[in-house]
Amino acid sequence: MKLRTIILALLTGLLYTNAVTAQETNDETPKKKKGHMLYISNKGISIESADSTKTDTSSTAVKKDKEKVGKPHLTFAMLDLGVNFFKDNTNYTDPTLTSYLNVPASHRNANLFDLRNGKSINVNIYPLMVKMPLVKTNGQRLYISTGIGLQIYNFKYENGITYVKTPASIILDSVTSYTKNKLGVYYANIPLMITAKTRLSKKNWLVYGAGVTAGYRMNSWNKQVSDKYGKTKVHGNFDMADYNTCVTAEFGVEGIIRFFGSYQLNSMYANAIDQRPISVGIRIGGI
Repeated sequence: MKLRTIILALLTGLLYTNAVTAQETNDETPKKKKGHMLYISNKGISIESADSTKTDTSSTAVKKDKEKVGKPHLTFAMLDLGVNFFKDNTNYTDPTLTSYLNVPASHRNANLFDLRNGKSINVNIYPLMVKMPLVKTNGQRLYISTGIGLQIYNFKYENGITYVKTPASIILDSVTSYTKNKLGVYYANIPLMITAKTRLSKKNWLVYGAGVTAGYRMNSWNKQVSDKYGKTKVHGNFDMADYNTCVTAEFGVEGIIRFFGSYQLNSMYANAIDQRPISVGIRIGGI
């Protein structure tokens, strides 16, 4: 399944929330519930055990009643959409870079990797998360959570740099005009997060938190589009690091808007190039 299809399906499910929540709010009749219930809200999707009798005024209220300190809960469908930058700590005078950066000496500098930042997209998909409340009071919540997902980086370059698979290297084509020149990298990702919520009003909560993620590189590729060569796509290792570790943070108002940020603690590359991705954007769903 293509990435666009996955994202569209998640967005459709999250946007469908408003209709479901409105229908539940209008129904004040006590209902019998047995087994487990599926809750869909602007905070995501979750499965909770149901009481034998409960006035179903809103899925959010019932869900909060079911959250017990020290008891894990499943949540689904957290999605990050952001843009990429990177911090470049590379020493371009390092002689070991000569064979990898197979470009003229005048171009062997940070400008070689200039990005089209508005088109360099970061997508993080977390289909399954497990959270556990650590603190629960009328005005404060504290959770620890983990799960599994995908962390996807897309870097679109201004210059005609080309990643060569064998031997792993980078060359520069300064003659051909590329309408698209992208490096894509995606990781299987496991997050560990601490999320706090502070009540702002009867219905609104301030959400803030931080954590770390650990990832394993599943694939990397270089996609280019030009009139001269058409569309080309090459998959390869490109001498990139197999593992990454990031620190993350989020801030926002629950059910209204959330922002996220991440910074990779290690370089994307396994050689002397030291580039560390930075991503910022919005979070849909969440703990």
